[in-house]
Amino acid sequence: MLCAAAQIDPMIAQGRQSHYPPLSERFAKAPPAPQNPTALDAMSYRLQTPEGKKLYALRKQTPEPVFGIIKSVMGFRQFLLRGLEKVQGEWSLVTMAWNMKRMFALAAA
Repeated sequence: MLCAAAQIDPMIAQGRQSHYPPLSERFAKAPPAPQNPTALDAMSYRLQTPEGKKLYALRKQTPEPVFGIIKSVMGFRQFLLRGLEKVQGEWSLVTMAWNMKRMFALAAA
C-alpha cells in the first residue's frame, strides 16, 4: 500500500458519527487489536483507540469549518470550469471572496 510505503497512518472517516455520543461510548476502552489486520482493519482499530480519537478530533478545529462555510453560506459546491489552471483561478476567486467576507466581519467588530 502506498501509505505504508510513505510511512503514513491514514485517518479516514468510516462513516458518520453522532455529535453527542453517550459517555459510555466516549470513554470506552479500545477493543482488542485484530490479528493479522488488513490496512482497513488496522485503520479502523486505530480510530477506536483514545489516541486515534484525539487525532481524528483535531481535523474539526481549523480547516473544515471554513470549507463548510464556503459550501453552505457562500453556496460554492462545485467548480464551473474545467482544467487545472482554470480551477485554480476559480478557487482563488472563492478564497478571495471568503477573505473579504471575513475582513468585513472583523472590521465591524
